[in-house]
Amino acid sequence: MKQCEYCGKNISYHDQYCSDECQIAANQYYSKTEKFAKPFMVVNTVCVFGIPVGIFLMSVQRMIGASVAATSCVVLGIMLLFFPFATDGMIRKFKIGKATRVTRIIGICTIALGFAVAGLAFFLR
Repeated sequence: MKQCEYCGKNISYHDQYCSDECQIAANQYYSKTEKFAKPFMVVNTVCVFGIPVGIFLMSVQRMIGASVAATSCVVLGIMLLFFPFATDGMIRKFKIGKATRVTRIIGICTIALGFAVAGLAFFLR
């Protein structure tokens, strides 16, 4: 059986979505992805490179490095909460609805990691 592109329910081979709600939600996801793809990519790149740079700086200057790494983690996590753009592999595996939820959970964990890095740097100085 074929599965709905948004929720993953089994549908007939002639349909793409199981309901109008799934089709509307999928179209909103795709339009939002298309609209915010470039800003998402820029912020994602800066934050992903900011984390190892901050970790490297922690060996030289602990507070500056920790603040760079923590800020990068928190900004990346907030971005994943507001723009939960999953990868194509995640969408193929989980479908759009679940991939969006998983991406938001990853964003929350990234924010928590940023606060943990900041807290550890503060208490270990």
